[in-house]
Amino acid sequence: MYIHQQNNWPNFIWDSNTLLLYTSKVRDLQGRLIGRMEGIGFELRSEAVLKNVTDDVLKSSEIEGELLNPEEVRSSVARRLGMEISGLPEASKTVEGVVEMMMDATQNYLAPLSKNRLCNWHAALFPTGRSGMYKITVANWRKDQNGPMQVVSGPFGREKVHFEAPPAHQLEKEMNKFISWFNEDDKMEPVIKSAVAHLWFITIHPFDDGNGRIARAIADCQLARADRTNQRFYSMSSQIMHAKNGYYNCLEYTQKGNLDITQWLVWYLERLLDALNATSQSLSNILQKAKFWEHHQNTQFNNRQTMMINKLLGDFEGKLTSSKWAKMTKVHRDTALRDLQDLVKKHVLKDTEEGGRNTNYMLILPETENQT
Repeated sequence: MYIHQQNNWPNFIWDSNTLLLYTSKVRDLQGRLIGRMEGIGFELRSEAVLKNVTDDVLKSSEIEGELLNPEEVRSSVARRLGMEISGLPEASKTVEGVVEMMMDATQNYLAPLSKNRLCNWHAALFPTGRSGMYKITVANWRKDQNGPMQVVSGPFGREKVHFEAPPAHQLEKEMNKFISWFNEDDKMEPVIKSAVAHLWFITIHPFDDGNGRIARAIADCQLARADRTNQRFYSMSSQIMHAKNGYYNCLEYTQKGNLDITQWLVWYLERLLDALNATSQSLSNILQKAKFWEHHQNTQFNNRQTMMINKLLGDFEGKLTSSKWAKMTKVHRDTALRDLQDLVKKHVLKDTEEGGRNTNYMLILPETENQT
């Protein structure tokens, strides 16, 4: 028997005493994070939002096995945030649709949920009317023409059924109840409501495809309500992706159990704590970036140097060499070497002294400059 077949569905229950410690920690970290973000400049705050929304879009799709182009996602998010970032590619219709859904969920977090809004999200996810090669019902509840909606794994002919959703003829009633609850219940602890909404929606599974991504968008919408801001400073989907197997295992266990969903709520709140702690680290990096540029506000840089320094302060991977500089800035290696040597003279970079045929360089950060 699946959870939606229980007599009292969807009257979920949980152990409030077990959850109290988690919700207290979450609310404390949320408050501290929002306070820290309000204390930094507009540009850096926008940069943090861009990074976290981009991560959320990428990871929510990756959970479902769909890999989006990071630069296209970043481009689409930046445009919707009103940020001008040169050199980014134009986003595809698929990327634009995913970003549109996620941004609507969080930017317009106070707007009520409705069938029309959810169907618009679904249409944005599937602009061609197909999921891969298969034509699906878009912008409406599933019809179950090919049998019950099941979550399966394994090769054809030996599939394992992990879950079977409510039949199509029940969807209008099920979704009306869910939508009314989401819009009207203001007594439940906000972060617990996010976890309940995630589980409830994904259990109903009202669409032919895209249910996981829409469930996470709904959960993020509720988290934005809990934070009382449309600026997203942490990515829940990133942490779910890190624990993807646990995510699916916990969902399956809960959906095959009774209406006591304490274990699911604990798992969800643990991932939320991970997301908040991860953002605290990334925020430290943003503050470090601000400190670096403040320290070098009177230092002269050319455009290539400014671009590469920002990459070094951001998501640069591997070792910095003159050949890598030349490739990334599209200049001759001699020009790259002059750029690098100029930065060494200005005490912006230093030779790592690792030896070898190609010298490696690293950034000198303000707090460690006196040690170099």
